[in-house]
Amino acid sequence: MIHALIVIHVLAATVWTGGHLVLATTILPRALRERDVVAVLRFESGYERIGMPALLVQVLSGFVLALHHRPDFADWVSFEDPVGTLLLVKLALLAATVGLALSARLRVLPGLDATGLRTLAWHVVPVTILSVLFVIVGVGIRTGGFAPA
Repeated sequence: MIHALIVIHVLAATVWTGGHLVLATTILPRALRERDVVAVLRFESGYERIGMPALLVQVLSGFVLALHHRPDFADWVSFEDPVGTLLLVKLALLAATVGLALSARLRVLPGLDATGLRTLAWHVVPVTILSVLFVIVGVGIRTGGFAPA
């Protein structure tokens, strides 16, 4: 059961992180250069159908996996335990991601025009960095942290 949950969690992470890497490294730079809002909106409308469910799957499966690794919530915020510290980092990454995603969804995307592309970039790039950090921290949790052996 746990192995299946890890696979689901990792697949959702590939969708979320991969989509943001594509957006941040190919779609957005071209859109900024050409002032092409339509390209971003086209990508966003297609990606959102799989990206947002992938994020939801990650959050739910991540919660279950965290409970599996550390059943006591107090351990999730323990700096004495490497995995507990990484769980706390993941929670902080999640809070930052949700804040940026809500800001983009509610403030930036509804009225997006060529002048708002830079504002969108200030959301996309940090969310992309956060998503890569999610992966790195997740590997640390799975392998027992980053402490020297």
